[in-house]
Amino acid sequence: TTREPRDGEEDGREYYFLSKEEFLSRLENGEMLEHNFYCGNYYGTPLSEVEKRLEDGNDVLLEIDVNGVMQVKEKLPVVTVFLLPPSKDELYCRLCGRGTESEEVIACRIKESLCELKRIESYDYAIVNDDLNSAVSKILAVITAEKCKTKQNKDLWEEMIK
Repeated sequence: TTREPRDGEEDGREYYFLSKEEFLSRLENGEMLEHNFYCGNYYGTPLSEVEKRLEDGNDVLLEIDVNGVMQVKEKLPVVTVFLLPPSKDELYCRLCGRGTESEEVIACRIKESLCELKRIESYDYAIVNDDLNSAVSKILAVITAEKCKTKQNKDLWEEMIK
């Protein structure tokens, strides 16, 4: 991202904090799986980070906006989950509760969230984050269900019926 780190955030942990020039250079060089300009800053997912994890046999969970999801869907077979707050008021409270953004940024984020909500039907699943533990359990259930799909276990059962 090109935004400034919030208190407690570290480069390489929450995000890679880049200058606008460095971000655009990486984008131009094809180093981003997806990207977006959101509320005054660039955000993106480094392709190398995703490739490294996939090559190691790991699942990859991306926390990205709707535009990023649509870009990734064009490139990779993915399962998409739209995570949403229980209400607009709760979204506002959560954003204000961080104490890290100006009213202008909060207003921009709410406006963007409402626009993103209009694209929820493009997703495979939608989960309301009304309770963190419940939302995490639902996300884990989606991951488990997707791993159990017949098409993903095709090699195993083909071997068994030989």
